[in-house]
Amino acid sequence: MTENATHHSISSFFLVGIPGLQDFHCWIGLPVCLLFALTLLGNSVIIIIIKLEPSLHKPMYFFLCMLAMNDLALASSSAPKMLDIFWLDAPWINFDICLVQLYFIHTFCIIESALLVAMAFDHYVAICIPLRYPTILTTSMGIKMSLAGLTRATLLVFPGPLLIKRLPYYTKHVINHAYCEHMAVVKLASANTLINRVYGISVALSVMVLDLGLIAISYIKILQAVFRLSSQNARSKALSTCAAHVCTILVSYTPALFSFLTHRIGKKVPPSIHIIFASLYLLVPPTVNPLVYGVKTKQIRDRVVDLFFPNKKISES
Repeated sequence: MTENATHHSISSFFLVGIPGLQDFHCWIGLPVCLLFALTLLGNSVIIIIIKLEPSLHKPMYFFLCMLAMNDLALASSSAPKMLDIFWLDAPWINFDICLVQLYFIHTFCIIESALLVAMAFDHYVAICIPLRYPTILTTSMGIKMSLAGLTRATLLVFPGPLLIKRLPYYTKHVINHAYCEHMAVVKLASANTLINRVYGISVALSVMVLDLGLIAISYIKILQAVFRLSSQNARSKALSTCAAHVCTILVSYTPALFSFLTHRIGKKVPPSIHIIFASLYLLVPPTVNPLVYGVKTKQIRDRVVDLFFPNKKISES
C-alpha cells in the first residue's frame, strides 16, 4: 500500500459520546438540549439589548457583546453534533469535518479567554484610574483588543489541523469523546505524535498561564485600590462591579483546568468523568454568562425587564 493510500485509509471517525454511559445517551441529551436552548436565548437577548440601548454603547458592554457572540458560536460548534450522537444515533463524522469542528471549538475557547482578559483590564482601568478611563478604553481600543484576541486564537489553532492532516490513520477510528478534541484525535494516529503533543500542550499552557496571569495581576491591582478606599460603601460598590466577571472566570476556567489536567496526568479518572467535564466546559459558560450578567448588571437587568415585561414599567409609573 502506498504512503498516500495509508494517509486516506480512514475517511470518517466514530464519536462514542460519553464512554460507559451509552445506555443513558437519550437522557444525557436532555440537559445538553436545554443548555443549548438557554445559550441561544440568553446570549441573543444580551446582544439585542446592547445593540438597541444607546446607554450601553461603552467598552464594557462592547466586550460583553463580543463574549455573547463568541458563546453562541462556541455552543453551536459542539452542541448540535452532541445531540446527533445522543438522540439521533449518528456518531459518524467525516475526517475533514472533524478537523473543522476541532479548529473552531479551540479557536472560540481561546477567544473566550482573551475576552475575559480584556474585561479584567476594563475593570482595572475603571476602578484604579477612573479619570483616565474615557481616554484609555475608547471604542478604537476596544476593537483593537478584540481583533488582537481573534488574531491570536486564529494563529495559535491553525497549525493543529494541519499537523493532524499529515498523520497516517490506518485502523483506529473510534474517538472516545462527544466531539472532535485535539488530543483525542491525535491519539488515533498510527505514527509518532510527539510534535502534535508538544504543540497541544504548548498552546494550552501558554494561553492559560498568560491569560490567568494577566487576570490575576488586574485583580491584585483592583483589590489594592479598593482597600485603600476609606468608605465601606465605595468598597462594596467597587467589588460588586467585578462580581459578574469573577463568576464568569470561575465558570469558564474551572472545568477547563480540570479537563486539561485529567487528560494529561489524571490516569485514574474514569473516561466518562473527563468527557463530561470537557463537554461542560463548552456548554455551561455560554449558558451561565448571560444569566450572571443579566442578574448582576443593573443596566442590563432593567432592559430585560422592559423587554419582556413592558406592562410592569407602565404600572410602576
